[in-house]
Amino acid sequence: MRQNPCPVFFRTGLPALLLVVLCFQFGAGKESVAYAAAPAPSLNTALTQAAQRFGVPVELLKAIAYMESRLSMHNGTPSIDGGYGLMHLVKNSRADTLDQAAKDLGVSVQLLQTDAATNILGGAAVLRDEALQLSNSHTLPKTLAGWYGTIAAYSHATIRPTALLYADSLYKLLNSGFSAQTEGGETVTLAAQQVQPDHTTAATVKGAKALPVGCKVDTNVDYPAAIDCIVDPKTFDCNLVSSTAPCTYDGANRPNDLSILQVVIHDIEGTAQNALNVFQDPNSFVSVNYIVDSDGTVYQVIHEKDIAFHAGNFWYNQHSVGIEHAGFDATGFQWYNATEYLSSAKLTAYLLKKYHIPLDHAHIVSHGTVPSPFLAVAPNHVDPGPYWLWDYYLNLIHQQGVPFPKGTLQSHIITLKPSTDLRPFGKNGTETPANFNFFYLYNGPSTASGLIPQQGDGTDITDVTNNVEPATSYFFLAKVKDPAGTGDTLYEIWYGEEDQAHANPSSLFATAHLAWLAVPPGVAIEGSGTVVALKGTNGASAEVFGKPITNEQFHIGDAASNSTFVSAYTVIEDGGTTLWYEINYNHRQAWVPASEVTIVHAAPTK
Repeated sequence: MRQNPCPVFFRTGLPALLLVVLCFQFGAGKESVAYAAAPAPSLNTALTQAAQRFGVPVELLKAIAYMESRLSMHNGTPSIDGGYGLMHLVKNSRADTLDQAAKDLGVSVQLLQTDAATNILGGAAVLRDEALQLSNSHTLPKTLAGWYGTIAAYSHATIRPTALLYADSLYKLLNSGFSAQTEGGETVTLAAQQVQPDHTTAATVKGAKALPVGCKVDTNVDYPAAIDCIVDPKTFDCNLVSSTAPCTYDGANRPNDLSILQVVIHDIEGTAQNALNVFQDPNSFVSVNYIVDSDGTVYQVIHEKDIAFHAGNFWYNQHSVGIEHAGFDATGFQWYNATEYLSSAKLTAYLLKKYHIPLDHAHIVSHGTVPSPFLAVAPNHVDPGPYWLWDYYLNLIHQQGVPFPKGTLQSHIITLKPSTDLRPFGKNGTETPANFNFFYLYNGPSTASGLIPQQGDGTDITDVTNNVEPATSYFFLAKVKDPAGTGDTLYEIWYGEEDQAHANPSSLFATAHLAWLAVPPGVAIEGSGTVVALKGTNGASAEVFGKPITNEQFHIGDAASNSTFVSAYTVIEDGGTTLWYEINYNHRQAWVPASEVTIVHAAPTK
């Protein structure tokens, strides 16, 4: 019988789960059975062990694990940046810390991708490597402040400013501290550190790769941290090229000629380079103001004053700034990672301050909450999809010094605020990593009553026709604990259903019905806004529009008289005097003229 190699590994200080795998890989035989029963270390233990083994402060490891992954292994699947696990070990065109960690530890890449304790060890090993490479004396920093340059290098950002943004954000988290739960329910706490980073330690940190073709660093941008990829107006501006030539945007002078009211959040369905390939082609007929890469680099393609073609609804194009993000709406396992969120939040905070836009989901909208302007082009887009962490994102913007609006909370308005943004239950109440942030509606006051109709066949998790997003307010008429035993509470709300989507002939015209929104425990909070009851002419249904423009071609839905909705704000029709109310009609926004509105409860004047 071969000698059992496991006792050798137990002297290495490796975590228990890793020892089990190593014993198995080395063919330990029957004696290894005893080791297989050893429990994996707690996350706190794993963090402490990794810190001791590689000389990296445990505070840094906790902060990175929280900032990068929210203490989640994401089921061993990668982010859009090719990063894995709590420490976001990456393998992409800029860096390969995944293979680097595997070599340092002498373990498989698969183990780093799937085992939390090993992933933490790998991150600590890479941090040690980065620190030694930056040090003239080839020694580790002696203070927490001295790790600033190492953290910037660990980001492996395309450009130096983004690397420093990453490090600044991490030290901000160190100074604030946190307490959060892991996927297994363990609490990880980081006490506030009150540390001033030593910025001189990042003096030699540089960008990780060259800029894309057509992009450069200069001052010809609106947002100072952006890379200039702004296209040539002589080729792309529809107001300058000939009437037969392709073009991608309308030159304008916003906000002097058109107010900027919103920021629209998109995903690319690919990489930043994929987006640039499209937006640098005048034959694409589409554009966007900004692109945020997976490493946090911001590229500007169209000036803010100009009207980019991005929202699929020209009124929204006229009154918004569009931001594309590297990622995919239908594959949440390719999660939007920390640096991308941080960089995007900083950009959006700049836009909110500059154009006096409120910090809420009514003004920072999803592409998926923008309505189709008219039925001929319905449905509109659905990005960034069910995996975008709205509560997390809005709070990141708030941390950039943008206050939340002061609204009076009302007992019959709810908004959904997942405490972790990682909703643990799918639409059928079963445990699943899918549908983090979509909440579904049912025909009756029980999840056993069945889901309301949706536009698709039920297999597309990005379908937004029978669910709602977090941070959006709805007026409810009644609520009941789910008699089906899911633990959810069901709230009765008015919702614009596309109930003729599968009729013959089919139509995507929406009609408001009473439906029941299923909400897990602890997710619903009181919301704010103006409560409005709709009224049609002579008892007819009220008309709902895709744009705040008086034109029947934009009539996309109806709502019965006395149906009740929440409005976040009003606008005066461009070039006219008609007052329009924005309403949360279903998953998307919609518009009704003031002549159809009776105010039930007005929001306080700001």
